[in-house]
Amino acid sequence: MAKLYFYYSAMNAGKTTTLLQSAYNYHERGMRTLILSPALDNRYGAGMVASRIGLKANAHRFGAAEDLQALVAADIAAHGKLSCVFVDEAQFLHKSQVWQLTDVVDVLHIPVLAYGLRTDFRGELFEGSGYLLAWADELVEIKTICHTGHKATMVVRVDAQGCAVTAGPQVEIGGNDRYVSVSRAEFKRITEGHGRVELQQTVLPP
Repeated sequence: MAKLYFYYSAMNAGKTTTLLQSAYNYHERGMRTLILSPALDNRYGAGMVASRIGLKANAHRFGAAEDLQALVAADIAAHGKLSCVFVDEAQFLHKSQVWQLTDVVDVLHIPVLAYGLRTDFRGELFEGSGYLLAWADELVEIKTICHTGHKATMVVRVDAQGCAVTAGPQVEIGGNDRYVSVSRAEFKRITEGHGRVELQQTVLPP
């Protein structure tokens, strides 16, 4: 039976890497998939999703007002059977689009795997994440670690000096230079002005 899955985490937990590996597993078995990604996330160019470790794949960009059930149905009409639909950066979905994904599962009988952040830099739910948490059949946390060594569950937005930014628009596309995953305790410390984050991109040892 098809299900809607929501894989959620803080930043840099490997969400897109996991998505791409899962899609590859389908392709390896001769099954066709569709990867969807919000149009506002253009960090890697149009029609592409990529992970921090270099994996990448083609994706269909969708707009904020696009009907995702209709999009999937049109793709099937044009290209044939789909075995799975993947959604990257699912936190940017609108409520109606999450409902449309439930229709992809319930009406079209295609499993949907959505990957995204749970909360924003203020510790508040994104619209898409909130409704995925409410309506998904399966919830899976992808774990990552804070620089303190504790589990990271929050995301802090920082300036060039590593100090917390606590105001501004919810959506501001960026990577390690703007957002850092931290534990809840560290989130409190930094956002209350009692510390800062050292911005650095670590490299795996040879």
